[in-house]
Amino acid sequence: MTARLALAALLLGGALLLAGCGQKGPLYLPGDEAAAERYGNPPSADDES
Repeated sequence: MTARLALAALLLGGALLLAGCGQKGPLYLPGDEAAAERYGNPPSADDES
């Protein structure tokens, strides 16, 4: 039973780590005009063709 729990925790932890890998560049709120001016608009998924 503890092996199953450890495996589930390991898989959940791995999934959480991989989920955070998609964002590149500085993180800022979408409505932050000063940050948008400073860093520019990041390319959206539609722009990557």
